[in-house]
Amino acid sequence: MNIRLVFFFLGRLLLLLGVSMSFPLFWAFYYHGNDILPLVYAMSITIGAGFLFSFLGEGEGELGRKEGFAVVAFGWILASAFGALPYVFSGVLPTFTDAYFEAMSGFTTTGASVLTHIEGSPLGILFWRDFTHWLGGMGIILLSVAILPALGVGGMQLVAAEVPGPVAEKLRPRIKETAKLLWIVYIILSAAEVLLLYFGGMNLFESLCHMFGTMATGGFSTRNASIGAYHSVYVDIVIIVFMFIAGANFSLHYYALKGRLKVYKDAEFLFYTVFTAFSVLLITFDLWHHHVYKSIGQDLRYASFQAISIMTTTGYATADFGKWPYLSQFFLLFLMFVGGCAGSTGGAIKHIRIMVLLKDGVRRLYRLIHPRAVMPIVLNKEVVSEEVVADIHSFFLLYMLMFVVATIYMSSLGLDTITAISSVAATLGNIGPGLARVGPAQNYAFVPVAGKWLLSMCMLLGRLEIYTVLVLLLPTTWRKV
Repeated sequence: MNIRLVFFFLGRLLLLLGVSMSFPLFWAFYYHGNDILPLVYAMSITIGAGFLFSFLGEGEGELGRKEGFAVVAFGWILASAFGALPYVFSGVLPTFTDAYFEAMSGFTTTGASVLTHIEGSPLGILFWRDFTHWLGGMGIILLSVAILPALGVGGMQLVAAEVPGPVAEKLRPRIKETAKLLWIVYIILSAAEVLLLYFGGMNLFESLCHMFGTMATGGFSTRNASIGAYHSVYVDIVIIVFMFIAGANFSLHYYALKGRLKVYKDAEFLFYTVFTAFSVLLITFDLWHHHVYKSIGQDLRYASFQAISIMTTTGYATADFGKWPYLSQFFLLFLMFVGGCAGSTGGAIKHIRIMVLLKDGVRRLYRLIHPRAVMPIVLNKEVVSEEVVADIHSFFLLYMLMFVVATIYMSSLGLDTITAISSVAATLGNIGPGLARVGPAQNYAFVPVAGKWLLSMCMLLGRLEIYTVLVLLLPTTWRKV
């Protein structure tokens, strides 16, 4: 492990993070808020730390796999620590624990919040809160690879450690070009959503903030009642569409923008589309059966929004689904484990892994009758290697093990069973709201300090897909070969 090289890249990352604080600072000046100085202090300290890390580091050398994992894992940890400073200096959150929880939730696009009075908070701070979603959605490291020349060498190690999904796809031979292309797609779609929300009645500030939460599948809102505060069918539809887009593989959107619409015949995308339709129809039927709303149209509207919001791990809400029938609540809890597609900004297990697990399950059943049968797993007319299948099984096992252990720990802190289960599922899957005491009408402010730190770690593990964090616990990672 080249520690000095890791320090150098972390320094560059902190410099980028500090500069990004100029955007909420602009809104603080625009609205003449009392958060100008807190943002200036946070920005100065972050940039100063960036220069210090760069000075202590050394930019010469090749970024290997070990260094890549370290930069990504510690990059997110440091980003959350320094990203918490605006909350601390402004007094919006009373403790560093709360501020770190909120920042980690923002960067990991989880959307779990401890902020109890959202609409009374300074607008510059609220913009920063939502902007962390947008930065973390496509990935802070991926952004760094796209715009910082120093990260061009060894960039694949960073992207492989951070980009969600079992395979990090390269659209171009040079990883720096790939990062730029993905960010271009991200920005184009983001701009389109801002325009649509603006024409739907939101002002520019609210349009930007809700775009950040949608495209990053994050879920922070500028309103206490989330999207439900707008009581607008139009706004619901716009956000539903862009949540669905954000939950799909961004490489498909890149090819589609180039005119190759046939890419949407991708096996994972088709599975994602069919499963989304099934989820919406099931919850719609359950709401209609129990006469929750006045018409089937309302049942469909609220079911569509909430099913897509939870499955894409966005976490926005237009209704208190904690009061819905038990079948709908249970199915939403199940969707927290499903997530979006590989290569999306969503979290959780992801559809492609579920597809491989299902295909492998069927294959193993078939082999009980035909033990000599050769049945490779095929996706998009390509054979999935047995190594990838084994990796997916390992990931699923680790994911469920983390879920069980964290749930037991949260229960030991005094949380009821449903709250403990859903709080871990919602943070490990980067969703945000859960059920019971962490439902859409509640938040995580009541959780004990130890619980907040554990759930913050769950957010990090979920966003970086477990391996990137756990590999740093192995002694061989730090040992010189």
